Amino acid sequence: MHFSLRGALGTAGPVLLFSALAVGAAALPASATTWQDTALSAFPVQAATFGGANLGATSGTHVITLSGTGVTWSLHGTVPSGVTLSGTTISYSGTSASPTTIVADATDSGGNAEALAIPVALASGSIQKNGSTTTVSVSQLADANSSGTVKFSAVSSAKNSISFAESNLPAGLVSGNPVLTYVGGTAAPGTYDGVGVTATDSDGAALTGTFTLVVQANAVSGYGDEVNRFGNGFDAYQQHQYPGAIIAGWTATQNDPATHFILNTGTHQGAYQFEYAPKGSASGLCVSDPGGGWASDPLPDGLILTNCNTGPWQQFVPQSNGTLKNVATGLYVNPDGTGAQLRGGTAPTSWGGSSYSWTDYSNLPA
Repeated sequence: MHFSLRGALGTAGPVLLFSALAVGAAALPASATTWQDTALSAFPVQAATFGGANLGATSGTHVITLSGTGVTWSLHGTVPSGVTLSGTTISYSGTSASPTTIVADATDSGGNAEALAIPVALASGSIQKNGSTTTVSVSQLADANSSGTVKFSAVSSAKNSISFAESNLPAGLVSGNPVLTYVGGTAAPGTYDGVGVTATDSDGAALTGTFTLVVQANAVSGYGDEVNRFGNGFDAYQQHQYPGAIIAGWTATQNDPATHFILNTGTHQGAYQFEYAPKGSASGLCVSDPGGGWASDPLPDGLILTNCNTGPWQQFVPQSNGTLKNVATGLYVNPDGTGAQLRGGTAPTSWGGSSYSWTDYSNLPA
């Protein structure tokens, strides 16, 4: 799709729109592959129908009574101090105040709602209608596929703003408003039925719907970090992503994109190459010991990011004692404490910080 994770990515099987295949997260094996999402698409939303009827508001003795079938009532937004709702009765315990409008939401058992905007007059211990109520509803809930994302739309009868939230998404995707995107997603490829979406306008009127979501993704193998025995791994300092950016030692975690790399098989015997890949997205920049050849490198033989190539400067050979030796310089990768730039040394550190092992992303701490 829009990028290739170089040789580290497998090719996911083609996902066809309108396929009858349904894949759920529960179907994945316990040792599930790590995925990098590349595109999302959706079947048309099947919108629900509001299940309430006969909504209304009438003035009683110092109170307003709400009516309707198949709904429960709640007050929406900020109401004047002293205005309360009990069941279907709106009361007021304050003193006389300026006329205002309050909103009561009627919600059916499926989470769909319509709102009543009720103009009210407030007297001491009394609340009464002060004009006609307006019913607010949401309609025309729909989705559209655009550039690998899904964008939702709906219409409020009061022309209010609308927010969107998706539910029952496959693991690895998060809700988006109004766009559901693959960016940063790690959901397994497949077709997922029963995904939910709710459109809610600023008065609390809401309409729910379900749709089928199609996820396209690539399998990421060798995605994680080189981590020493103290938990510090390769780190793109401050998430800098450009040739010459410093590689420092820092605690490697799933939540820190600066510590995400792809393990590529090197072009030299027994060597590996480490490509910076924040959140699994290959950057085209690889860890290198340029041997003092970069003026911007603050340390002689300090590790930096350079454009990935087949040269020996980016090739590191694991040694039997867990250390890494650079093919071009013959130097060992050594740390100098948390947050400091890694650099090449003629011998490993005596305190054991130079002993690294590859840790897959799934085994990094959260």
